[in-house]
Amino acid sequence: MSEEELEAEAEAESLPRRLPLVALVGRPNVGKSTLFNRFVGERRAVVEDRAGTTRDRLIGIVEWNGMRFRVVDTGGMQPAVGDPIEIGVQDQARIAVGAADLILLLVDAATGPNPGDAEVAQLLRRSGKPIILVANKADNIERDRAAQEFSILGFDRLHTVSAQHGIGSGDLLDVIVERLEALPADAGSAYVEGEVTVAIVGRPNVGKSSLLNKLIGSERTVVSAVAGTTRDAIDETLLHAGRQITLVDTAGIRKRGKVASGPSADKWATVRSVRALDRADVALLLIDASTGLQAQDLHIAGSVIDAGKGLVLVLNKWDLIEKDGFTFDEIEGKLRRQAPFLDFAPLVSISAVTGLRATKVLDAAVAAADARNLRIPTGVLNRLIAEAVARQEPAHSGSKRPKILYAAQASTPPPTFVVFARNAAQVHFTWQRFLENQIREKYPLMGTPIRIVVREREAEEGRERGRTSKSTKRAPAKAKPASRP
Repeated sequence: MSEEELEAEAEAESLPRRLPLVALVGRPNVGKSTLFNRFVGERRAVVEDRAGTTRDRLIGIVEWNGMRFRVVDTGGMQPAVGDPIEIGVQDQARIAVGAADLILLLVDAATGPNPGDAEVAQLLRRSGKPIILVANKADNIERDRAAQEFSILGFDRLHTVSAQHGIGSGDLLDVIVERLEALPADAGSAYVEGEVTVAIVGRPNVGKSSLLNKLIGSERTVVSAVAGTTRDAIDETLLHAGRQITLVDTAGIRKRGKVASGPSADKWATVRSVRALDRADVALLLIDASTGLQAQDLHIAGSVIDAGKGLVLVLNKWDLIEKDGFTFDEIEGKLRRQAPFLDFAPLVSISAVTGLRATKVLDAAVAAADARNLRIPTGVLNRLIAEAVARQEPAHSGSKRPKILYAAQASTPPPTFVVFARNAAQVHFTWQRFLENQIREKYPLMGTPIRIVVREREAEEGRERGRTSKSTKRAPAKAKPASRP
């Protein structure tokens, strides 16, 4: 075995072992995404009553009867003539079939058998994988009976469901678990939960899917030069420097006006991209190096900060611009001047296409995730506060001078500090920024926003006095025992 083969084998053995994978396959518009959402228990896939709504492979985790497995939703399988995106969708479906341990072939009970069903069935049989035939949209007895016509496809057993209404989905899950339990022991196995969840966000067509594909080493998402190729927020898990990272590639977050006037699928994809950010620890905000920081980039960055997530700025398409040894410093300086509120976020220049410094974004993401959970002991924090006040007393906006008393870290993530003061309302926001800078100088908080809340102390003292007065009331004197006559 060559040195390269040994290295490849060692790398493969270091990857996390996976749960069994079940692929949902069929013609367009047979209800694969609806069944996926039914299994996963949330609206993860775009569902719309027209063909071709799902472009990418979308993976979720299902738990049923004590077994956990992954389910993958794929684009509809159909002839793809000339359209590069459609060709990519078909390739994605074939990749999913190749990776699957079990395949669900979905057909449409409402329309009956279609020549395309036979073509898909023939393709799936060539894979050699176990197949379960599922007739979806069997919403009533008539459709349930009509579904029996699919016996012409030559499968031993047909399962009827209505993914939209949940009819038969539990029985189907029972069958899936039964078939998975019969698989060889090396199919899937223990899956380790991700330690860091990273959302890849940015404007449409800045290279989010290209970066994901480079990081995981395969064409996981449909990539083309057409803006908005990715509609679904899709997950992939990898190991990096001993840490397990779940990557979420999202549809481009569009401007509000374009979202409001665009197709319904694009509206839902944008909403779901925001939800993907909600479940992330860190966001990689991709910026096009050839166009620089745009207003929409600032809007997205603001959303990340408001959500309290870690943030890494990723300057993509670095290979497409003319540069010298000073270019990066010049671009970073301009960016920091343009958006000083992003000073805490590290900036990494990459080429998602060539892979230049691509793994550096993972280093930055892990550091940001760790920073989000940093805790500062109360005693240490108050010494830092005292030093900050000694350097610069709080500026005030009224006639009453505020007095800083003490502080405590209230929560993580992100690091949130509460500063108690008298006349707290008079503390100017510029002093809060000064205090944030003082904290950042002392502690490794690069990549995470921090929150500082100034709270009035007098009300606290009033309540404390009330509690004290109740507890210190003198008890009535005990009656002296009557003296004996």
